Amino acid sequence: MQYSIRRMSGPAKLATAVGGAVGVAVLVAACASGGSSSAAAPAASSAAPAASGSAAASGGSGAPVITTATSAAGTFLADGSGRAVYLWVKDSGGMSACSGACAGAWPPVTTSGTVTASGGAKSSDLSTITRSDGTKQVTYDGHPLYYFVGDSGPGSATGQGSDQFGAKWWLVAPTGSDVTASVSSFTVGGGSGGSAPAAPAPASSSKSAGGGWS
Repeated sequence: MQYSIRRMSGPAKLATAVGGAVGVAVLVAACASGGSSSAAAPAASSAAPAASGSAAASGGSGAPVITTATSAAGTFLADGSGRAVYLWVKDSGGMSACSGACAGAWPPVTTSGTVTASGGAKSSDLSTITRSDGTKQVTYDGHPLYYFVGDSGPGSATGQGSDQFGAKWWLVAPTGSDVTASVSSFTVGGGSGGSAPAAPAPASSSKSAGGGWS
């Protein structure tokens, strides 16, 4: 028996080889595509918790509590964390005259919510003013309130009696008047709750400060 053997021409061999190579390339691309899509899914889902975490971190009312503290010099105002708050005798008309470098050394007590009072502080004396930068500054009996950057923390009142920026800085009594006695340290007393105070300038607080601030 004779078998006839057909020889494949050169062009036909080339076409067959190219077709096979294309098929392999398509198969490899399909596999790679499937792998990359499955790997991308976890990455997208892992981003979600980070976004929700940062949103939660930005929450909070930002509203301080104004309470009372005691020392050998008597009773005066502090915030709920035990930081002393001060008035500046250069302020007048219930508005703050402290800005720029002054506000850097004596940061205003600000709020983004409803301030509350506790201890001997009077909620009826609590109010706010709007500063030039749009922030709300807490006032007590008409006096804008400030912190002092030189205080080491709760219980410290090293700003008492300072005349930085051309006028005196005093602690504030629950009546709204200035406290002029020497105070070095104090303890915070009084319960929680209530609402915070604001202060009209009594005669004792409106004494002449003298000099301009720089």
